[in-house]
Amino acid sequence: MISGAPASGKGTQCEMIVQKFGLVHISTGDLLRAEVSAGTEIGNKAKEYMNTGRLVPDEIVTEMVTSRLMQEDAKEKGWLLDGYPRTFAQAQSLENMKVRPHVPDEILIDRCVGRRLDPVTGKIYHVKNFPPETEEIKARLVTRPDDTEEKVKSRLEIYKQNAASIASTYANIKQKVDGNRSKEEVFADVNTLLSQIQKDETSFVTAKSVPESSSLRSQASSKQDNWRGIPTRLNNIPHSREIRKYFYEDVLQATQRAVNDGRTRLKVEINIPELNPEMDVYRIGTLMELVRVVALSFADDGKRVKVCVQGSMGEGALAGMPLQLAGTRKILEFMDWGDYGAMGTFINIGSIGAKEVDDKDDLIILVAPQNAVGNCIIDDMKAMTDAAGTCPVILINPRLKVMGRAERLKYAASFESCYSFRLLYYAGTQYPIMGALRMSYPYRYELYKRVDEAPGKEKYVIISTFSERPTVDEINDAFIGKPRQTSPESVYLDPRRDQAKKAAGFWGFLSGIFT
Repeated sequence: MISGAPASGKGTQCEMIVQKFGLVHISTGDLLRAEVSAGTEIGNKAKEYMNTGRLVPDEIVTEMVTSRLMQEDAKEKGWLLDGYPRTFAQAQSLENMKVRPHVPDEILIDRCVGRRLDPVTGKIYHVKNFPPETEEIKARLVTRPDDTEEKVKSRLEIYKQNAASIASTYANIKQKVDGNRSKEEVFADVNTLLSQIQKDETSFVTAKSVPESSSLRSQASSKQDNWRGIPTRLNNIPHSREIRKYFYEDVLQATQRAVNDGRTRLKVEINIPELNPEMDVYRIGTLMELVRVVALSFADDGKRVKVCVQGSMGEGALAGMPLQLAGTRKILEFMDWGDYGAMGTFINIGSIGAKEVDDKDDLIILVAPQNAVGNCIIDDMKAMTDAAGTCPVILINPRLKVMGRAERLKYAASFESCYSFRLLYYAGTQYPIMGALRMSYPYRYELYKRVDEAPGKEKYVIISTFSERPTVDEINDAFIGKPRQTSPESVYLDPRRDQAKKAAGFWGFLSGIFT
């Protein structure tokens, strides 16, 4: 799929991409103009929208594109979608079919207003950037009805609004290219990206014949995720803004994929020094910033998000709440939630409990739900999720140490991990970092070892993957290079085997975390 504002150079790049990769070019503009020219029913409906610079309704465009994608040449050669999807509804129509695949405004306007069409050949010229070859051609050039400055500005605003609405759908596969350069420079970047995708796809297909535990399969899945690897110097705190944003984006993409796949009970568990309020209270601000990034992203997509922090539980002398959450709701209320009035419309702050659930809620985020001394938050959470029905509920860094009734244990385990990241240390220490364990929905758990390189430099190297959260013994074995005794598929058939074993080795302190 290629997307860009009007006159950003999409058509030019499409020609070069099609020539290089042999794809079928499917342009919604061409499809629409063909319908208009033929005087079909769809064409007549579309014409009145096109002449006023408005977008043609989704149902008309989707019907044409779907029909074209079903033709044999598109199935055999592959396709390049140009100008579709442009809206969230269009993107979702492709998702339902299981079909997947920036330039300054003043320059865009100039490109459009200076654009001319040759009615004889259909070729596009520009009065300054690409003038006609002869005076004869120049004399017959015409301006397209939608290339006036007023209509171009209107189309730009529509493009910006709709581009934002589809961004979350393709967040994990999107690549952005600077279109404000020569066509050769732009295509060099496009060619590099597409060639890498082609190479990764080949690697992934090859990896299917390799055991699931191999690093080759893991590397292929990581490339699919467009993931850049683990940042370094994570024990240096406070973390830089770049590192914090890096993890926020990593969490966000995994969460968006899970919600888009229809998952409704999710949890995010991320444990880096900057997100551990038990060590320094100021770090609760970093957790709130993570919550804000996730909430605003879904709000930008038009969803109403309820962000909830638990209030005090119990009565009288038994009343209490987790100390690290004290004042958190006020922090959320005073935070900057953007310039377009998201707070009170798309973002609302609430508490954990059934009474907080509103029919208008599209997504509910629970901030670090945890049990206070003598009080269990599980019952309030269950009442809330029961009231929420199919509305997605996301737990951010829950601390649900459950003791007691079996139904509470079962409920706490019903939330599916969509993101997990944990640094690994020697037993009883917080330095040095020995490695990390990461999972980002829908990919596997990946175990990394931290390796020192030149003085002052380090990197994280993947050493194993797991289809489920690994036990302490499995992590120990991977670090010392001990081969697995069973296949990755069968090792999880009886989880009690590992839970019953006493954790050993220098990773033993993790037993309480991983079991």
